[in-house]
Amino acid sequence: MSTKLPTRDKAFKLLNEHVLDDYQKLHAKMVALCLEEYADKYEEDKDLWYITGLLHDLDYYKHPDNHPNESIKWFEDWDFPEELIHAIEAHNWKRSGIEPKTKLAKALCATDELTGFLYAYSLMRPSGFEGMKASSVKKKFKDKSFAAKIDRNDITYGVEKLGVDFTEHVNLVIDVLQSMSELNKKRT
Repeated sequence: MSTKLPTRDKAFKLLNEHVLDDYQKLHAKMVALCLEEYADKYEEDKDLWYITGLLHDLDYYKHPDNHPNESIKWFEDWDFPEELIHAIEAHNWKRSGIEPKTKLAKALCATDELTGFLYAYSLMRPSGFEGMKASSVKKKFKDKSFAAKIDRNDITYGVEKLGVDFTEHVNLVIDVLQSMSELNKKRT
């Protein structure tokens, strides 16, 4: 089993080298911070969880039709930890056929699409993330025409696998995203 986890600085360099879209970089950071919060909650390795979140879509920009297979090859070549590799493989379980087995993989499945959904919801709210409540998110979640490309089944699948209450999960993710300076710029 490898222990060659890159530093956060190295992970950011990899992200900036492979991901050229600003939103995808922001998304990676949103997921990384959410996973770090879960790592703290579960008393797990915060660096491993954060870096997994940061790198989970590393190949998506250049290889969207083969995601995450390209990055899995890279991570294996770079001798990254098996737990990171499994989580990233399992977060796209429909393509990879790999079910999430670890808490990290389950948390990534639960968090990935939800951050995108919440970001889209924040854009339509005059106050962005400020004052966002799980109850209003749940109502929007049922509206299939809103953020239609986000697969709600992926979110509920991850939440069920992680074994957390949906409302509590949404609240945790909202709290993390509300704390991000990039997401709390005042709108004019």
